Amino acid sequence: MTAPVIPGAEPFTADGGPHGFLAIHGFTGNPSSMRPLAQRFAHAGWAVECPLLPGHGTALDDMLPTRWSDWSAAAEEAYQRLAERVEGRIVIGGLSMGGTLTVWLATRHAEVAGIVCINPVVASAGQLRDIVRAGVDMGQDTMAGISSDIADPDSSELAYAETPLRPLLSLFDAVEELQPSLASISVPILLVTSAQDHVVPPFNSDHLADAVSGPVERIVLERSYHVATLDYDRDELEERAIDFATKVTAL
Repeated sequence: MTAPVIPGAEPFTADGGPHGFLAIHGFTGNPSSMRPLAQRFAHAGWAVECPLLPGHGTALDDMLPTRWSDWSAAAEEAYQRLAERVEGRIVIGGLSMGGTLTVWLATRHAEVAGIVCINPVVASAGQLRDIVRAGVDMGQDTMAGISSDIADPDSSELAYAETPLRPLLSLFDAVEELQPSLASISVPILLVTSAQDHVVPPFNSDHLADAVSGPVERIVLERSYHVATLDYDRDELEERAIDFATKVTAL
């Protein structure tokens, strides 16, 4: 890292048990977007890991050289840390790219009790991927940021103001590579979708629901935009996530 961690973007860990919750933030974001949900689990007695992914939460220059392999490795390490300190089962939850990482972990760890995907990136980016690749081929490093898509004017996301293109392209490539594995996911899923999302089209949620082989419980948030964990419906989201996690760890 070339810069210190932004105040508020620090990783979050909480002791508890017997079960654990792994919370994963999104692209260009940091744990601040997942902290309220992570803290809600901690207050309910769960052990919690909410990691800061490589290149995030400091300065944009730190993110430019990072790729999916860095973020997925960090997510796997966080999962292993949590697994080492809980005797029960683990539920994984993620927002946006954090949802992608959540799905990816579920393809590798059939033992998880369930996953919570909040506006996940799981479908092909199509034309957007071509546009990003064209920008990279032309030597462009960044484009306008995608952060703070929140309906509540009193809430904001602590994230980078610009979007790095090469890292974004690596996310799109990872999503493509993930497609054949989606059907292998048989764990219960709580799938949270904002009806108005200006970052990740809601059809991503439909795609995931259609592709997996396990049970899917769906929630549509009518008042929240992409960063639903910080938006108007956050209380409902937290309550439903706790209820879902409690249910699936009791199975």
